[in-house]
Amino acid sequence: MITRNPDSVQCLDRRWQHEVANAFSDPEQLLAFLGLDPQQYGDGLQARKLFPMRVPRAFAAKMRHGDAQDPLLQQVLPIGSEFIDRVGFNTDPTDEQDTAAPGLLHKYRSRALLMLRGGCAVNCRYCFRRHFPYQDHKVGQAEIAAAIDHLNHDSNINELLLSGGDPLMARDDHLTDLFAQLRQAKHLKRVRIHTRLPVVIPNRITDDFIRLCQQAPWKIVLVLHINHANEICDVLGQQLAKLAAAGVTLLNQGVLLKGINDSAPILAALSERLFEVGVLPYYLHQLDKVAGASHFEVSDDQARTIMAALIAELPGFLVPKLVREVGGQASKTPIDLHLG
Repeated sequence: MITRNPDSVQCLDRRWQHEVANAFSDPEQLLAFLGLDPQQYGDGLQARKLFPMRVPRAFAAKMRHGDAQDPLLQQVLPIGSEFIDRVGFNTDPTDEQDTAAPGLLHKYRSRALLMLRGGCAVNCRYCFRRHFPYQDHKVGQAEIAAAIDHLNHDSNINELLLSGGDPLMARDDHLTDLFAQLRQAKHLKRVRIHTRLPVVIPNRITDDFIRLCQQAPWKIVLVLHINHANEICDVLGQQLAKLAAAGVTLLNQGVLLKGINDSAPILAALSERLFEVGVLPYYLHQLDKVAGASHFEVSDDQARTIMAALIAELPGFLVPKLVREVGGQASKTPIDLHLG
């Protein structure tokens, strides 16, 4: 049982929630903060109407002032290319909008995924769920109870993935309640949390969250989403060290993005920086073909060339596995690098 000081918990929760609430939502304000002229983007900023912009100020502070090509800025700024309608790109690229129960995806035999929260602290422009109908998959107490009932009645499930949106948009007290209910699923071995929130707001890793992970009866795996070494600040590194000390396994999955990290030196720098803060590279995803994100696509041939150079540069444990999510498939699909 976790003992907490309610006033302290509320203060810490308010701190990161305040940062979420005060994120940039107006592209012109973000550009002004960075010393950039919105006029150079013309009508492209209107792409925010396709998918709202949300950028925490802590993440914006990591961007290079005056640099329109900053790799972090390019991931979050609405631009005109999002209006391009390309064949093969659609609103549900991973075929996941038909679920086992509201908010629950069960397409793998031994793993189920719970969309704990629909919102994110940051809206990445390449997000494969930018069109997901979260309003139809709201997860309240009734939905959590139904999900746990599903887990209890399927002993094949030994791992629960918490996703979203971003599951760490849930407050620590809500996560504590969820973990308490999950103890009913006796065959559960692992809880895996997929999140980008600590990357954009490092203060989200609170002492209470660390204790919750440390005291859980299952192994906790935290899978971060980091695409570029510049996303890893010292504060994030310090908070991740606390999680590692609490026994949490730290992994990273990124997305291969044109103009952002589509080179072996950039990806090598990312892997090295991840290892410095105790995180192992896990997956490097080829872009999910979601409508509005085609300008981020890197061809498979170019991806193979990049990976071959990365393998030559890094020890094997720092090389992420290049994969693609294929709708209807029972697992991630590794991309053959043609190295044999």
